Amino acid sequence: MGNINGLVALACGLIVGLGAIGASIGIALMGGKFLESSARQPELINDLQTKMFILAGLIDAAFLIGVAIALLFAFANPFIPAV
Repeated sequence: MGNINGLVALACGLIVGLGAIGASIGIALMGGKFLESSARQPELINDLQTKMFILAGLIDAAFLIGVAIALLFAFANPFIPAV
């Protein structure tokens, strides 16, 4: 029983940690490309900014779904009844 709880805690940490790293890298790359494209074509800044904010929200939503799954495993562990 203790082994399962320990492994679930480790899995939750990996889910949240890797999701945060992936979201951070994705938003950083997207922000850099936005700055490059807005410097190249300043007349498109408004359209590009709108699309950038939509994509940033989608990237953060994917990370928050991972956090919700980790919280599900942490507090309502579906693996404990199997033991």
